[in-house]
Amino acid sequence: MSRRQANPMRRFVDSGSFSLAGALHSKPRSSPILPIGLVLVGAILLIGYVYSGSGKFRGEAVSRIGGDYSCSVEVQRVIPFLKKAYGDSMHKVLHVGPDTCSVVYKLLKEEETEAWGVEPYDIEDAEATCKSLVHKGIVRVADIKFPLPYRPKSFWLVIVSDALDYLSPRYLNKTLPELTRVASDGLVVFTGYPGNQRAKVAELSKFGRPAKMRGSSWWVRFFLQNSLEENEGAIKKFEQAASKGSYHPACQVFHLKPYN
Repeated sequence: MSRRQANPMRRFVDSGSFSLAGALHSKPRSSPILPIGLVLVGAILLIGYVYSGSGKFRGEAVSRIGGDYSCSVEVQRVIPFLKKAYGDSMHKVLHVGPDTCSVVYKLLKEEETEAWGVEPYDIEDAEATCKSLVHKGIVRVADIKFPLPYRPKSFWLVIVSDALDYLSPRYLNKTLPELTRVASDGLVVFTGYPGNQRAKVAELSKFGRPAKMRGSSWWVRFFLQNSLEENEGAIKKFEQAASKGSYHPACQVFHLKPYN
């Protein structure tokens, strides 16, 4: 996007400067109104180009992190469908993943819903609202490669997004059972599709490693290896609600039963 914006600017400035120079040399006594008008028109066109872009400038800024799609944003989109699928289980929810403050804030707006969050990464640059949630103990900053700071079955439903994409199988074998341990009714996992890029070089210091996008078959095998079964009832209800809402998933969604 940045290159696409830069090239038209360069072409406009170059052509504009040549036109302006030609006008000054050929007509030294002409009024300066024309070149000034050309500059103003060019500036307006450039501003319009930058803000129009894909036609969704504001939407893209909200829905993408570092230029790559965030499944944590996807969680916020599907809250109505999750409520249809899980019913009363949505009354006590834990979200785990980057931007958990945004997800928790959205969940807390729902009627009869209590929500908590675990942010796996540093929030030094977070907004005041997020820091307030942390100060109140609603959101915790914790490394999910280690045991979660909650008792077994502390939450009815646990939702995790983005975070698992950054873990190697070695740590997934520890983290996934922990996520299931604190859930009483179910675990919902949002992961990226293979081919989607995550974590640019500048963000590696935060995430620790590039994201590993795995296909659905890989995840299904991994869940089975950890003795986790798909929640067929929740899957059916979620898909029915999503179909009625004309929802097209941007992330893979897995509905799992908790350990007995």
